[in-house]
Amino acid sequence: MKKKLAGLIIATAALISISCSKKNVNQKDLLAQIKEKGYITIAMEGAWAPWTYHDEKDQLVGYDVEVGQKIAEKLGVAANFIETDWDGIFAGLDARRYDIACNGVEITEERALKYDFSQPYAYTHTALIVRKNNEDIKSYEDLKGKTSTNSIGSTYASLAESYGAKVITIDSFDQTLELVEQGRVDATLNDNATFYYYQKVQPENAFKVAAMTEDSSKVAIPIRKGEETQSLKVAIDKAINELKESGELAAISQKYFGTDLTK
Repeated sequence: MKKKLAGLIIATAALISISCSKKNVNQKDLLAQIKEKGYITIAMEGAWAPWTYHDEKDQLVGYDVEVGQKIAEKLGVAANFIETDWDGIFAGLDARRYDIACNGVEITEERALKYDFSQPYAYTHTALIVRKNNEDIKSYEDLKGKTSTNSIGSTYASLAESYGAKVITIDSFDQTLELVEQGRVDATLNDNATFYYYQKVQPENAFKVAAMTEDSSKVAIPIRKGEETQSLKVAIDKAINELKESGELAAISQKYFGTDLTK
């Protein structure tokens, strides 16, 4: 009986040891894990020019792509970009498929409850975009009873709904413009920098900005909350600071937007 009891105690201790070991691995500092792997996994859409998109050679490029690469360099690792739909970005962060996201994500009160954010690396305003011949919508208040189109879960969709619009959700910025041009919806909301870039590459277009928010939106990198992510947040903030001070961040913004969004 004593031998059986001793054996049971040893087996139980071994199970506890294995369980604790797994727990320690799971709670290991995320920055340490990234450095150990040699790369940081970054989520982005890859279909939102000029933030993240594919060029004529089908190469993934854009403001956020270069920002992500620069941050990875500062951390001493490679950047591993994973493309996904907008609503898949946060689901992937929650499921630990991605370490961070770099996709023009605005800081909101709701998101800040669930995620930690880096310091902002861009500032934008939200533009209300309609067809040039649309005279019914001249302000955000005019959205009441109208239809708007945006990515599901985006701040733009939430803003349109707050003004009484019915929101039709889609997957990409190009799709929103198609729906507006076809007259299937009345408007779409997006950041002013994205729309001005679109006007630059497509000067003959059917759209105009009917209104724009006065306050700027802060664009930053969302990171899972938790003790294991704090050192990564500190390292990313340090990297962004260095990129601002060196002028590299402003240069990347000028390259893709034709203006400095970093101030």
